[in-house]
Amino acid sequence: MVVTLLGMMLVLTMGAADVARVLSAASRAQTAADAAALAAAQGLAIPGERVPADVAAEYAERNGGELQACVCHPGTFVAAVTVRVPVGDLLLAGRGRSVVARARAIVDVPA
Repeated sequence: MVVTLLGMMLVLTMGAADVARVLSAASRAQTAADAAALAAAQGLAIPGERVPADVAAEYAERNGGELQACVCHPGTFVAAVTVRVPVGDLLLAGRGRSVVARARAIVDVPA
């Protein structure tokens, strides 16, 4: 009975560790998506030498993510991005897991 109880506690502990890793990766993904969307929106508001999608990709990467999509067309005032962050190896759920976050930034143009 003690061995069964210890086994159950081990599985529960491993599950809790996996949940913590996924939540941490989700937080990083949202941070990366927010930063990428804001960077792309700034590129739309103040056009520069670089394409807003390239700036968004750079900011996503700086925050540990990979830009999957950026809808930030020059001449518009809305930047919507999708960023993926790998979770890493999980104890119970296996390898190759990742989380995806989306963010949108709108440039407020004074009338």
